[in-house]
Amino acid sequence: MSKWDRRRFLKGTVKGVGVAVALPYLDYFLNGNGTALASGAPLPVRFGTWGYGLGGSGDKFIPRNYGPNYDLPEELESWAPIRDDVNLFTNGTAFVDASPNRNHFTGWVVSRTGIAPAAGAGPTETIDLTIAKQIGNATRFNNLSATATADARDTYSYYNATTPNAPEWSPLALYRRLFGVDFQDPNADDFQQDTRVIARRSVLSAVMDQERSLMKTVGVADRERLDQYFTGLRQLERQFDQRLTKPEPIESCVRPEELADGLPMDLSVESVKLRHKIMADLMAMAVACDQTRVFNMTYSAGFASTIRPGYDIPHHTCTHEEPVDPVLGYQPNASFFTRRAMESWVDFVQAFKNIKEGDGTLLDNVLILGTTDVGYARTHVVDGMSVFLAGRAGGTVKSGNHIDLAGGSVAKVGYTALRLMGVDRRSWGTLSNETSDVIGDVLA
Repeated sequence: MSKWDRRRFLKGTVKGVGVAVALPYLDYFLNGNGTALASGAPLPVRFGTWGYGLGGSGDKFIPRNYGPNYDLPEELESWAPIRDDVNLFTNGTAFVDASPNRNHFTGWVVSRTGIAPAAGAGPTETIDLTIAKQIGNATRFNNLSATATADARDTYSYYNATTPNAPEWSPLALYRRLFGVDFQDPNADDFQQDTRVIARRSVLSAVMDQERSLMKTVGVADRERLDQYFTGLRQLERQFDQRLTKPEPIESCVRPEELADGLPMDLSVESVKLRHKIMADLMAMAVACDQTRVFNMTYSAGFASTIRPGYDIPHHTCTHEEPVDPVLGYQPNASFFTRRAMESWVDFVQAFKNIKEGDGTLLDNVLILGTTDVGYARTHVVDGMSVFLAGRAGGTVKSGNHIDLAGGSVAKVGYTALRLMGVDRRSWGTLSNETSDVIGDVLA
């Protein structure tokens, strides 16, 4: 028998019409280790981000020990099931240089762009969208963003200073976008091109044909605007092409059951946690189904408005107003909110770990950057900051270490992630946050 690959189809006719039925995702298509396709092409490596507000409570958050098997302080106790899957970086700094420290903004912006934002300025292109240019064009969605806050303004993803990457804020809307009527099940027995997509693709092609002539008739500023506009259209064109092509079978892809309406949309920690978990599971399955290879999740904004039932002050206000308990040595309610955030981080990582892929899990083939906006929650400083990296990025990352950034820029973690994802840059960031050094402790 001649050598097959995963593009092999069984062919026949139904009522005179040609039908191509894809073979299931067989072990035959993998190499002997289950880490690559038999053709030699590796399983795809994906990139994601996760963000929350208001850091932690000093030594209640930061482990005492460095290296593997690090201890889990009170605020990280929930990490036990995923500790060995996460590299924790602490004692980092978001250097402000000549810019002001813009509370709840500067810290995460430096972590995701390497640049301290000037007064009144927004972020430059964030790391996820830089990486999406590298790996995101082969899928239905170039990137995918969601927020558990029920507020579409809460995002840590930006195309540029004036253009946020708006997230899905409703679990039901996210489900319908990913797995509704437009979802193409890669494991379905047959495939038919959607006539609506064919029509839209035809109209879009006619519009795109006008790009070159239009560019010649406008000034420099308008050419920049049109370039951004047509870049978006080209992305849409690729998505149409993808939807008109029979997906390859993917064993790990299982269409979730449709969500019921009526999920709570308030800001209590229970409701936020529920929405977050549902969206995390949907996002992980979308990645497994190769609908996207770049994804973002917001648990809470920097000005976190999460509410604890029976306590009438939201998270952000609590960090300012709650006194330090003289016996405990920290703010108990502020710490409560941090612990709930960390539980949701665990839910997010676990969603990828729960999906089998090859001879491992989906988490083995992703890299997730977790960021926050400050170091110590009570003072809102941008030193003593923490950054997380979860997953093994296709075997290129050693996970499960606590690493001391020794006061260096948190941008070092972002630059390491960029290089691991194949973005070829000699350096990243500006001024004191500029770095050209990959953190060798995480390289496999």
